[in-house]
Amino acid sequence: MRGRRWLGFVPTRFQLRRFSSFEAPPVPPLRRVVVTGVGMVTPLGCGVETTWKRLIEGECGVRAICPDDLKMNGFEPEVKMYTFDQLASKVAAIVPYGSSSGEFDEQLWLNSKEHRSIARFIGYALCAADEALKDANWMPTEQDEKEQTGVSLGAGTGSSSDILEASRMICEKNIRRISPFFIPRILINMASGHVSMKYGFQGPNHSSVTACATGAHSIGDAARMIQFGDTNVMVAGGTEASIDALSIAGFCRLRALSTKYNSKPHEASRPFDCGRDGFVAG
Repeated sequence: MRGRRWLGFVPTRFQLRRFSSFEAPPVPPLRRVVVTGVGMVTPLGCGVETTWKRLIEGECGVRAICPDDLKMNGFEPEVKMYTFDQLASKVAAIVPYGSSSGEFDEQLWLNSKEHRSIARFIGYALCAADEALKDANWMPTEQDEKEQTGVSLGAGTGSSSDILEASRMICEKNIRRISPFFIPRILINMASGHVSMKYGFQGPNHSSVTACATGAHSIGDAARMIQFGDTNVMVAGGTEASIDALSIAGFCRLRALSTKYNSKPHEASRPFDCGRDGFVAG
């Protein structure tokens, strides 16, 4: 029409007919996925054998927490004690640490000089991945095998204790004392990144962040990557280290944690019981 300018595209019958003739892309056959190795770092102990043995014996990984469990290093003792006293929930499921069998060895995974960029949740992932790879007898040395091995490890909150410590330094006008490794320590994807770097894996590197469903989603994502032929082998799972002042205080303010069983920690986790009053952090 004169004096009008048409904007957009109006297809003709011929063009519509041509578009409708396209066929759906072929669907590749899905490959079978199997689990070949398992690794665990849990409140019942470090390692699959230890965890399973204590589980079937009816042991409980929940215990009463103390001020030192809040990871408030650098804070004044009275501040640490005040924070602890204000917490409504004083029970948690904490990974046992030490150098004995079945304990998480902090010296091995966290405290050496070369581990300055490794936060606790990353250390748990490295420890569990090492056990799983040994269980699967998969330590590839050939380049093509490394290229076909990926990692799918996620976490919910990362390292809240590092965030609390950095915030303290800012409040004290000590910004120059914030570690240059602060950001690498709190990034969720650094768990999968460190596992890949340790073993030289060059396949897909993926991190899911979906709160309590993170581990399940990470395993599901890894399975689909194998099914669709993106890679042949995946190290998959979830990791968390959320027992600290910031995390516990936040969940307490949310009124999400159990508070009735501070004097009886082994009775606090009761997800399907009529006496349930919240969950136990672990």
